Amino acid sequence: KADYVVTLKSNHPTLYNQVKTWFEMAKSQQFEGIEVSHDSRTEKGHHRVEIRKVWAVPVAALGGLYKQEQWTDIQTIVFVERVRHLWNKTTQEVQFYLSSLPVDAQLNGRVIRQHWGIENQVHWTLDVTFNEDQCRIRSLNSPQNLALIRRMALNAINQETTLRRSLRQKKKRAAMNDDYMMQILKCLCQA
Repeated sequence: KADYVVTLKSNHPTLYNQVKTWFEMAKSQQFEGIEVSHDSRTEKGHHRVEIRKVWAVPVAALGGLYKQEQWTDIQTIVFVERVRHLWNKTTQEVQFYLSSLPVDAQLNGRVIRQHWGIENQVHWTLDVTFNEDQCRIRSLNSPQNLALIRRMALNAINQETTLRRSLRQKKKRAAMNDDYMMQILKCLCQA
């Protein structure tokens, strides 16, 4: 019974093209006569400037969606346009989202941004600590199984607080010291 905000990708070609075409037309007419919520943010950091524009419109504005009945409690279509100015280039991308949240660009934009913050932080940690991007395991269920084990190990290491060291140092200590490894595993079992 939770709310959702899901990315609409081109692997749903009919729905994706319907939303993309509607958005391009509505934006070219500056959303004239359409109930729309708009929010814009500019962030600077890491030698780049990112401008994020978010539009939220009610599903009814599109006149219904392709196979709309598959999306329980859907209320809002969200459009996010990101323009990144790096020191040597500028990139622009548009993403579409389906949301059960109210038509509020600020709220939907905040939820989307929080998701990416968590996603980026976890992936970065897994890559730095466990060299996940270097892994060449590709067959059958092995990639998913190993990814699950890495996340469990990351959670266990994070829960162990008696040793104040980096994740990488804790991982190495656990590999060399069976008592410390057992301490980490106990933390995982208590969670």
